Amino acid sequence: MLHLDQAVPVDPRFPLSGPELMEIFEGLAATFGLDEWQISLRIVDDREMAELNERFMGCLGPTNVLSFPGGEEDWLGDLVLSAETLARESWLYNQDTHEYTVRLLAHGLLHLMGHDHGQEMDALTELAVASVRLDAEESFRRLFPSV
Repeated sequence: MLHLDQAVPVDPRFPLSGPELMEIFEGLAATFGLDEWQISLRIVDDREMAELNERFMGCLGPTNVLSFPGGEEDWLGDLVLSAETLARESWLYNQDTHEYTVRLLAHGLLHLMGHDHGQEMDALTELAVASVRLDAEESFRRLFPSV
Protein backbone atom coordinates (compact mmCIF):
# COMPACT_ATOMS: atom_id res chain seq x y z
CA MET A 1 0.00 0.00 0.00
CA LEU A 2 1.26 3.45 -0.92
CA HIS A 3 1.06 6.40 1.41
CA LEU A 4 1.17 9.63 -0.63
CA ASP A 5 2.46 12.70 1.21
CA GLN A 6 2.34 15.91 -0.78
CA ALA A 7 4.35 18.15 1.54
CA VAL A 8 4.36 21.13 -0.82
CA PRO A 9 2.02 22.37 -3.52
CA VAL A 10 2.88 20.49 -6.68
CA ASP A 11 4.56 22.54 -9.39
CA PRO A 12 1.88 23.58 -11.92
CA ARG A 13 3.99 22.01 -14.69
CA PHE A 14 3.53 18.66 -12.91
CA PRO A 15 0.14 17.64 -14.28
CA LEU A 16 -0.31 14.36 -12.43
CA SER A 17 -2.89 14.11 -9.69
CA GLY A 18 -2.87 11.91 -6.60
CA PRO A 19 -5.10 9.31 -8.30
CA GLU A 20 -2.78 9.23 -11.32
CA LEU A 21 0.22 8.66 -9.03
CA MET A 22 -1.69 5.88 -7.29
CA GLU A 23 -2.44 4.29 -10.66
CA ILE A 24 1.27 4.40 -11.55
CA PHE A 25 2.21 2.86 -8.20
CA GLU A 26 -0.38 0.12 -8.49
CA GLY A 27 0.99 -0.74 -11.93
CA LEU A 28 4.58 -0.74 -10.68
CA ALA A 29 3.66 -2.79 -7.60
CA ALA A 30 2.04 -5.39 -9.83
CA THR A 31 5.02 -5.40 -12.21
CA PHE A 32 7.54 -5.88 -9.40
CA GLY A 33 5.37 -8.11 -7.19
CA LEU A 34 5.21 -5.56 -4.38
CA ASP A 35 1.48 -5.67 -3.67
CA GLU A 36 1.99 -6.65 -0.02
CA TRP A 37 4.65 -4.04 0.78
CA GLN A 38 4.16 -0.66 2.44
CA ILE A 39 5.77 2.29 0.64
CA SER A 40 5.57 6.03 1.20
CA LEU A 41 5.96 8.66 -1.49
CA ARG A 42 6.64 12.24 -0.52
CA ILE A 43 6.46 14.95 -3.17
CA VAL A 44 8.64 17.95 -2.39
CA ASP A 45 10.07 21.05 -4.05
CA ASP A 46 13.68 21.50 -5.18
CA ARG A 47 14.67 23.33 -2.00
CA GLU A 48 13.69 20.44 0.24
CA MET A 49 15.11 17.87 -2.18
CA ALA A 50 18.46 19.70 -2.21
CA GLU A 51 18.52 19.61 1.60
CA LEU A 52 17.77 15.87 1.64
CA ASN A 53 20.27 15.15 -1.12
CA GLU A 54 23.06 16.95 0.75
CA ARG A 55 22.15 15.53 4.16
CA PHE A 56 21.79 11.88 3.15
CA MET A 57 23.79 11.54 -0.07
CA GLY A 58 26.46 14.22 0.38
CA CYS A 59 25.52 15.74 -3.00
CA LEU A 60 24.79 19.38 -3.75
CA GLY A 61 21.57 20.48 -5.40
CA PRO A 62 18.28 18.75 -5.99
CA THR A 63 17.86 15.38 -7.63
CA ASN A 64 14.75 13.82 -9.12
CA VAL A 65 14.13 10.90 -6.73
CA LEU A 66 15.67 9.56 -3.51
CA SER A 67 15.09 6.14 -1.98
CA PHE A 68 15.28 5.31 1.72
CA PRO A 69 14.99 1.56 2.41
CA GLY A 70 12.67 0.50 5.22
CA GLY A 71 13.73 -1.57 8.16
CA GLU A 72 10.50 -3.28 9.17
CA GLU A 73 9.05 -6.56 8.01
CA ASP A 74 6.48 -5.21 5.50
CA TRP A 75 7.90 -1.68 5.07
CA LEU A 76 9.82 -1.48 1.77
CA GLY A 77 10.79 2.14 2.35
CA ASP A 78 10.29 5.76 1.46
CA LEU A 79 10.59 7.55 -1.86
CA VAL A 80 10.99 11.30 -2.19
CA LEU A 81 10.23 12.88 -5.55
CA SER A 82 10.97 16.49 -6.52
CA ALA A 83 8.02 17.82 -8.51
CA GLU A 84 10.11 20.72 -9.84
CA THR A 85 13.00 18.52 -11.01
CA LEU A 86 10.62 16.02 -12.57
CA ALA A 87 8.81 18.77 -14.49
CA ARG A 88 12.09 20.37 -15.60
CA GLU A 89 13.69 17.09 -16.68
CA SER A 90 10.63 15.80 -18.52
CA TRP A 91 10.64 19.05 -20.51
CA LEU A 92 14.44 18.96 -21.08
CA TYR A 93 14.39 15.30 -22.15
CA ASN A 94 11.21 15.81 -24.21
CA GLN A 95 9.41 13.00 -22.39
CA ASP A 96 5.77 12.62 -21.51
CA THR A 97 5.40 13.57 -17.83
CA HIS A 98 3.40 10.44 -17.05
CA GLU A 99 6.00 8.14 -18.60
CA TYR A 100 8.90 10.01 -17.00
CA THR A 101 7.19 9.73 -13.61
CA VAL A 102 6.83 5.98 -14.15
CA ARG A 103 10.55 5.79 -15.02
CA LEU A 104 11.67 7.73 -11.93
CA LEU A 105 9.39 5.86 -9.53
CA ALA A 106 10.42 2.51 -11.01
CA HIS A 107 14.05 3.55 -10.55
CA GLY A 108 13.39 4.49 -6.93
CA LEU A 109 11.49 1.27 -6.24
CA LEU A 110 14.31 -0.80 -7.71
CA HIS A 111 16.71 0.89 -5.30
CA LEU A 112 14.36 -0.02 -2.43
CA MET A 113 14.43 -3.60 -3.71
CA GLY A 114 18.24 -3.61 -3.45
CA HIS A 115 19.28 -2.91 -7.04
CA ASP A 116 22.22 -0.68 -7.90
CA HIS A 117 22.76 1.31 -11.08
CA GLY A 118 23.74 -0.77 -14.08
CA GLN A 119 22.42 -2.75 -17.02
CA GLU A 120 20.08 -4.94 -14.97
CA MET A 121 18.48 -1.94 -13.30
CA ASP A 122 18.13 -0.13 -16.63
CA ALA A 123 16.47 -3.18 -18.19
CA LEU A 124 14.07 -3.59 -15.25
CA THR A 125 13.22 0.11 -15.39
CA GLU A 126 12.37 -0.12 -19.07
CA LEU A 127 10.28 -3.24 -18.41
CA ALA A 128 8.33 -1.31 -15.81
CA VAL A 129 7.83 1.66 -18.12
CA ALA A 130 6.57 -0.64 -20.88
CA SER A 131 4.17 -2.40 -18.53
CA VAL A 132 2.67 0.84 -17.17
CA ARG A 133 2.93 2.87 -20.39
CA LEU A 134 -0.05 4.78 -21.63
CA ASP A 135 -1.53 3.64 -24.90
CA ALA A 136 -0.27 5.58 -27.92
CA GLU A 137 -3.39 7.74 -28.25
CA GLU A 138 -3.35 8.83 -24.60
CA SER A 139 0.39 9.55 -24.73
CA PHE A 140 -0.07 11.67 -27.87
CA ARG A 141 -2.95 13.56 -26.23
CA ARG A 142 -0.76 14.38 -23.22
CA LEU A 143 2.17 15.50 -25.34
CA PHE A 144 0.01 17.58 -27.73
CA PRO A 145 -3.13 18.60 -25.79
CA SER A 146 -4.21 21.25 -28.32
CA VAL A 147 -4.29 18.83 -31.28
